[in-house]
Amino acid sequence: MSTEKSVIKGTPEPGPVPKDIIRLYSMRFCPYAQRTRLVLHAKGIKFDTINIHLKNKPEWFLEKNPLGMVPTLETPAGEVIYESAITCEYLDEAYPEKKLLPSTPYGQARQRMMLEHFSKVELHFYKIPMRRLKGEDVSGLEAELKVSLTKLDEYLVKKETKFFDGDTITMIDYMLWPFFERIEMGDLEPFLDNTPELKKWRAHMLEDPAVKATIHSVESHKAFLKGYAAEKPDYDYGL
Repeated sequence: MSTEKSVIKGTPEPGPVPKDIIRLYSMRFCPYAQRTRLVLHAKGIKFDTINIHLKNKPEWFLEKNPLGMVPTLETPAGEVIYESAITCEYLDEAYPEKKLLPSTPYGQARQRMMLEHFSKVELHFYKIPMRRLKGEDVSGLEAELKVSLTKLDEYLVKKETKFFDGDTITMIDYMLWPFFERIEMGDLEPFLDNTPELKKWRAHMLEDPAVKATIHSVESHKAFLKGYAAEKPDYDYGL
């Protein structure tokens, strides 16, 4: 079973996950669920998707994940895994054919530390445009985001590579990407004017097949953000 339109409270529970695939409970515009979709596509894992209406969640979904959050994975054995970074690392371990995490403990720790630093500002990609819509002051948030983007740019300068851990995409690139996809959504393009290496990284990412398979148009992102800011998110926008 796969769904495009989001399922709501009262929707019958889907049947067992078929053998040889994995199931993703998602929301089409969620950047955290997009992380998991990127990894699924990058590793060539067969999966089906059930999109959840996050304002009107089915009871059976809350039984699977008491936090009621996406992404959530379910295996044919009924095992449930959730939280974006955890689901992505699980997929990399459970399907080792194309590893995305570095092979060394330090390499893995380095990527997790980078992600931890970025997590402090990742929601600024939403907070800034949403508060602008409400006419609120965002100068402090803008300053924090600029500092973070400058540090990422400096990291790429030192690495002298196309991506954050070499000349091929690894896990950290997919963990960061969903927020950079939404740059135009929040009219944040000027924030990249002084980060040339980060701008090049973004251009390289746009050529990746997994990114192309999961990307939404700027128009769709803007429309969803407008509804989300008004507390009326249209999870099925464009369908």
